[in-house]
Amino acid sequence: MLKKTIFIENKSSILTKNNQLIIKSDIREGAVPIEDIGFLVLENQEIYISLPALNSLIENNCAVIICNATHLPNGMFLNLNSHHIQQEIFKAQIDASLPLKKQLWQQTIVEKITNQGILLEKITGKKNQFAFLVSKVVSGDSTNMEAVAASQYWKSFFDTRISELAKQTNFKRERFGDYPNNFLNYGYALLRAATARALSGSGLLNTLGIHHKSKYNAFALADDIMEPFRPIVDELVYYLTQEFEEQELTTAIKKELLQVLTRTVYFKDEKSPLMVGLQKTASSLQQCYNGERKKIKYPKLWI
Repeated sequence: MLKKTIFIENKSSILTKNNQLIIKSDIREGAVPIEDIGFLVLENQEIYISLPALNSLIENNCAVIICNATHLPNGMFLNLNSHHIQQEIFKAQIDASLPLKKQLWQQTIVEKITNQGILLEKITGKKNQFAFLVSKVVSGDSTNMEAVAASQYWKSFFDTRISELAKQTNFKRERFGDYPNNFLNYGYALLRAATARALSGSGLLNTLGIHHKSKYNAFALADDIMEPFRPIVDELVYYLTQEFEEQELTTAIKKELLQVLTRTVYFKDEKSPLMVGLQKTASSLQQCYNGERKKIKYPKLWI
């Protein structure tokens, strides 16, 4: 079932009654079945949400995303008891061998660079060397082909129109960089939340990454697994820069970026919305940790 994404930008109070989320504001009042909600984005700094409502959302594996004073996603609540054999899964994840993690990271980077190459060719209309870079990815990506690909990717991704609008000669991908980094950052934050939700739903511990290891990062595994999906956000941002003249994150642009969660991805015999596809990927990763399979099930982003 495709879950709903609810974005609340106005001062509101959020309560629960009869398994419904009751949302009240000066503009409107409405109710949504909690079991139908996959993501709740709370943007306004004057939103009140009751503890029973928050607990009900979390128990139904809804990712509750909190925004900061600058309206950017700043944190999220996730279910810590979302799987019936959670302890066994945690143990398998903790005990995973270094060779296994290196192989899983190699698979992940191969998928990421492949997707970057496909999208870059689609946007520029020119052939590129990303298939060659993919062939050079080794176990653990010890030769850092991810960085080599990223350098080539971002040099060519945005056209001269972006340079003119942003008054800059070359786009540089930076967390706190110039437009359209703000669009990318918002989209990546949503993707990270969706990935974390899927991993949590499969009983995996987001803190324990395959490659990312910072002791300050509570979502290292989500940061790993979201990598091949990033081009979905890149593609959407590319087209938004063509459609909108604004360089600031307006409400309209945020709502467009939220659509990334329902974007279609393609598996061998079926297609799924992104949020469902991420669940399939997360489940396959759990099976890799348990020794039931050897490869993560990543979808194709385009056919």
